[in-house]
Amino acid sequence: MRDEGANAAGTTTERVTRGMRSLRAAGLIVLFAGMAVCSGACAAPRRTAAVHHTAARVETGLSDTQLLERVQRQTFRYFWDFAHPVSGLAYDRIESGPPADPAPCTSGGTGFGVMTIVIASERGWVGRAEALERLLRMVAFLEKAERHHGVFPHWLNGATGRTIRFGDDDDGGDIVETAYLFEGLLTARQYFSGPDSTEADLRRRIDALWRDVDWTAHVAPGQPALQWLRSPNRDFVADGGVSGWNEALVTYVLAAGSPTHPIDTTLYHRGWARDGDMRSNREFYGIRLPLGPDYGGPLFFEHYSFLGLDPRGLTDRYADYWEQCVNHTRINREYCVRNPKGFRGYGPDSWGLTASDVKDGYAANSPTEDSGTITPSAALSSFPYTPAFSMQAMRHFHDVKGDQLWKDCGFVDAFDETHGWVAPSHLAIDQGPIVVMIENHRTQLPWKLFMSCPEVQLGLRRLGFRSPWLD
Repeated sequence: MRDEGANAAGTTTERVTRGMRSLRAAGLIVLFAGMAVCSGACAAPRRTAAVHHTAARVETGLSDTQLLERVQRQTFRYFWDFAHPVSGLAYDRIESGPPADPAPCTSGGTGFGVMTIVIASERGWVGRAEALERLLRMVAFLEKAERHHGVFPHWLNGATGRTIRFGDDDDGGDIVETAYLFEGLLTARQYFSGPDSTEADLRRRIDALWRDVDWTAHVAPGQPALQWLRSPNRDFVADGGVSGWNEALVTYVLAAGSPTHPIDTTLYHRGWARDGDMRSNREFYGIRLPLGPDYGGPLFFEHYSFLGLDPRGLTDRYADYWEQCVNHTRINREYCVRNPKGFRGYGPDSWGLTASDVKDGYAANSPTEDSGTITPSAALSSFPYTPAFSMQAMRHFHDVKGDQLWKDCGFVDAFDETHGWVAPSHLAIDQGPIVVMIENHRTQLPWKLFMSCPEVQLGLRRLGFRSPWLD
């Protein structure tokens, strides 16, 4: 969903372009993979991989550190034990029931999964050699997979590498999902930095894929912003600009830092920041929100790009990004505590609105579009921003609600106590941030690795950012 007509005060223009999980303003519902959307348009049926889910044993009485480790390690299983058997890529979603044929793998979710494998290696959940072997298999598959100007599609066939259509206009390159993929791959390149020939081979192959991405191929004539999609059959999608504030900041950083196909930085200022119109600087519950729609939108805005980008001390002419991440999270939680719609299950220990499965489909939940659905990923992926509040939510989800929510690869995607609904699903884009952002809270390892990339630092400098990493 893309709407460049939304202003900083939260005006909305409802439009469905495909089932992308993004808002350009408050009040837009985003559904994907076969769910009817707010304009009445429909995409293809939901595509899922089927697994036999089992409830996992809940252990109460754990220390905070033990619980953090338990949640991270169990959630990591999504990307290790439940990965595609041929490619090793992450399935877009897994749940009980009949499988799709083929069940799609997700490029962006795979990038998140790569970061979890790095964390697993560092923490000893898998051996370094095992992690390296898995990553080499994944990269070898990506080398042969279908690309469009070096840009990967949103969905891939995990056995053949062919593009799986995500929507009518989404059958080619997806520049944002590709950015998430390389957020993971560049993190892995920095981690496997040893002199061993196998690690050197992984770095070389990641570099080749990275250098092959033509970010400028997603620049449309006369358009101020990078274009989210480029179809080999229909070229660019109408109203498809990647404009902020939303989850796509890392796309511009990587595009600006590309060693082979860097974008003109005016695309960032005119297209992404809309010459400053993405600024809000309004207060909600007495909390100042620098950017974005009213009440901030869904919380994934402050997760996906910041799995790798370290927002601490990160500023430019538009915002202090640590203030943005922390305050958006506080506003989201405060809304749930106040619970103006009176939904069951909301409160200080049960909060978090973001894009996830809902009772009747998939939606980008936020204070302005509240369906009564709590998504564990929202609170748990916010650990760096609100550690005490996030721990409070984790304890509730695990210790109190664990018999319903805790499964063999972590917490289910979402739940709605008002309607007595618990999701049967797990989604890559929700599971991955849980593991990665908890690690950023604990050790900052993903931030340290990604921000050490010379290309990331170059991109930030070119776009006019300031950061301790650039000193």
